[in-house]
Amino acid sequence: MGLSEIIKGALLRLFTKKEKVDFDLKDTKKILFLRYDRIGDMIITTPVFRELKQAYPNIEISVLASNTNKDILLNNPYIDKVYTNHKNEFINDFSTLFNLRKENFDLCVEFDHSVIPHAILRLKIINPKKIISVYKDGRYGVKGSELQMYDFYTPAEKNSHFRDIWLNTLEPFNIKPLSNKYDIFYTKEQEQIAKEFTVQFNDKVKIGINLEGAVKGKQIKEKELYEICQKLYQKNKNIQIIILTTPNKKQHVDDIILKMNMNFVVSSYITKSILDVAALIDNLDLIITPDTSIVHIAAAFDKPIVTIHENNKDSFRLFAPTSTLNKTVFAKSENGLDGYSVDDIIKYSLEFIEKIKV
Repeated sequence: MGLSEIIKGALLRLFTKKEKVDFDLKDTKKILFLRYDRIGDMIITTPVFRELKQAYPNIEISVLASNTNKDILLNNPYIDKVYTNHKNEFINDFSTLFNLRKENFDLCVEFDHSVIPHAILRLKIINPKKIISVYKDGRYGVKGSELQMYDFYTPAEKNSHFRDIWLNTLEPFNIKPLSNKYDIFYTKEQEQIAKEFTVQFNDKVKIGINLEGAVKGKQIKEKELYEICQKLYQKNKNIQIIILTTPNKKQHVDDIILKMNMNFVVSSYITKSILDVAALIDNLDLIITPDTSIVHIAAAFDKPIVTIHENNKDSFRLFAPTSTLNKTVFAKSENGLDGYSVDDIIKYSLEFIEKIKV
C-alpha cells in the first residue's frame, strides 16, 4: 500500500471516529433514510419504508432523496417527510443538512455498500444517535468494522438482489419482512389519463417499448427497434406497440415512428413525471426495455417484462427484474447493449403474449 493510501486510511479512521451513544432502537421515534441517487434505486428501496412503518407505525420516516428520484415517493403513505439533496453539490446542501441536524434524528440508514466520503460528510453533519448501513468491505486499507460511526451493519450477503440487501437494514429492529413488493402510488387523475389513452387499443395486446436507459449506451437503436416491431407483428397481428417517451424526446420518437411507417406502432402521450409513466405502464400488457428504472416500475405492477442487459452478471443479479414473468437478453458488450439477440426478444415476448391471452 502506498503512502497516499495510508494517509487516506488514517484520515478515514479519524473522520469516522465517534463516541458511542447510549440509545436503544426500541425507543426510536424519528428515522432518516439516505437515498439520493437514481429512480431505480428508490423503487427497489420502497419495501423498506413500508415494512418498517407497518411494524412500527408511530415512527416518523423521513427520506433524503434526490431531484431525480423524489417523485417516486409522492403519495406514499409510509413516508412522513421528504427532503431533497444534491449528490454532487455538497456546498448547496449545507442549509438542508444543518436543518436535518436540528431534527435530532434517532437513526439514519445509509444504503451504500461502499465507503462513500460524501455520505460520511452528510452523516457527520446530520449527527443521528445511531447509524445503520449495509455491509461495507472498507476502503484505503480500512475495514468497514473499523468505521466507528456505523453502529449496525447488515450481514455480508452473496448472490442477493439489492431489494433484499436493503431490506436487511431492518434486522436491528427484528423485523421479518412480510413482503418485498415495490410501492408506487400514482393519482386517480394519472390513472384516468392512462386509461383514456389505452382504451382505444383494448382489443389488442398492448406492448410498451422503452428505448433507452439513464446511462449512455443503454439504448435500443432504430435498426433494432424496426426489427423488433416488424417481427412481433409478423408473428402476431393482434398487437399494439406503444413507444414510451418523454417531453424532450417526443418529436424524435415521432420522427422514428413516421420513418418506420407501421400503423400498429404509436408513441405514448407526453408523460411529464415518473408517476405518469407508472400509470401508463400499469395499463399495458408487456414491457420491453433496456436495463433502467422502467424495469422496476413494471415490476412494481408485476407486468411481464423482457429486458436487455449489458453482459455483466454481477450488475444483473443486483438489479434483476422481479416480475413473475420476466426474461433478460444479454448483450455481448460489458458496457453497452451491442450484440444482443432480437430473435430472443421476439421469442420471449411471444411466450408472454400467449400467457397473457390465457
